[in-house]
Amino acid sequence: MGLGWDESVYVSQVSGHAPAAFFSAPRARGVSLLVAPIAAWSSSTPLLRVYLAVLSGIGLWLALRAWRGLLPAKVLALGGALFASLWVTLYYGPQAMPNYWVAIGALAGVGCFLRAQADRTRSAPVWGLAAAAALMALMRPMDAVWVGLPLLMAVAVVRRWRYRRLLLALAAGLAAGAAEWVIEAYTGYGGLARRLHDASLIQGGLSWNVAVDDQMRSQNGRTLCRPCTGEMPNPVVFAWWLVFSVLAAVGLVAAVRARRAVGATALPLGCAAAAAFPYLFLIGYAAPRFLLPAYALLAIPVAQGLVSLVRAAPSGAWRVPAVTLAAVILAGHLVVQLSVLHQLVGRATEGHRVWARTAAALHTAGVRPPCVLTGDEAIAPHIPIAFAAACSSADTDGHNGNTTAAALAREAGRIPVAVLTTRRTSPPSFARDWRRIHVHRHVYAYVGPAVQT
Repeated sequence: MGLGWDESVYVSQVSGHAPAAFFSAPRARGVSLLVAPIAAWSSSTPLLRVYLAVLSGIGLWLALRAWRGLLPAKVLALGGALFASLWVTLYYGPQAMPNYWVAIGALAGVGCFLRAQADRTRSAPVWGLAAAAALMALMRPMDAVWVGLPLLMAVAVVRRWRYRRLLLALAAGLAAGAAEWVIEAYTGYGGLARRLHDASLIQGGLSWNVAVDDQMRSQNGRTLCRPCTGEMPNPVVFAWWLVFSVLAAVGLVAAVRARRAVGATALPLGCAAAAAFPYLFLIGYAAPRFLLPAYALLAIPVAQGLVSLVRAAPSGAWRVPAVTLAAVILAGHLVVQLSVLHQLVGRATEGHRVWARTAAALHTAGVRPPCVLTGDEAIAPHIPIAFAAACSSADTDGHNGNTTAAALAREAGRIPVAVLTTRRTSPPSFARDWRRIHVHRHVYAYVGPAVQT
């Protein structure tokens, strides 16, 4: 599977394959730093995928280790398996995207927080919390703030959790991770307030908006549901959503009744709710990857709930049917997740191959580096196509606006410039006299005078 649109933006920042794409206000540099060890010297997508897959597995293992001693190993293993089996986890784990790493940071951070509270003589969990907070903030600063809020409130409100070292570690980690984003706001975006404002506009404006149904519609494998219209998918596809919620509640009730590990159940539930809140109630569209941090945190209480239900079955003849039923439910869950994943990967792979073929056709037509590619993203995604063609990407308006029509017209007399369009769509005024070529299927390109015929 080739690089996607957002991946192309992140990878281009450190890759020598193509010029860096425009970096819009909401984005953070964490993913670019993450892929730099590979992307800085190799343009191989398979190598990058393998690197990220191995790294994401190691990350999940380390995050679960942060919980050792707080809960039984089988509960942690089951929670990790539930999270790792979700199609959204399997799809985004090997991708150059930030949400999975926010999820890993959230899971590890809450575990370190609880371990530090359980044994205040050890400094390793305190440092672990700081590192986890820095990882989250480096990837997505605002998501890190939402995840960290319940931790800050817990230190302030719960008397037995008042631990100044933890408060300092969490604040220092968030500050260290977000420092680059804040500094860049003043050097390249007109200040922090302006960057936050622009980021909100790109996300459609943050205000009260119930997007729960949008997230449910996206569970059939829609990576971006904007606008999120159409009928709900088959209930089988999103049934796990409801089942997970019930099991998490069961896990909390079981912990309260047993008077053990209540904090290890309640705190991840609180952080999961905080992580999910802006994406369920403050934006008007949906992308399943936004909820990855919530899923990672929910996995622990869900596993506790599932284990407690099996344990609650009467011993003897009833225990075997209970275990068998749980195994059947988990097997059905896995079948649904892999089915959605298989269909999604098929669609994504074909779409990325179309981009690669379009880039190859442009190269054949004379659009070779150094070159510039522009167009309407609703017609053809020129940013990933530009990266595949080793060209710069340019926009004269919209959220990725980084140039003007006059500047593009001047560039076209010096280097190859192409405008992607379709048969039914007119090019911008500055390109109407340019030569039109058919690059792929319904996609056409108007190429500037510098392109040799």
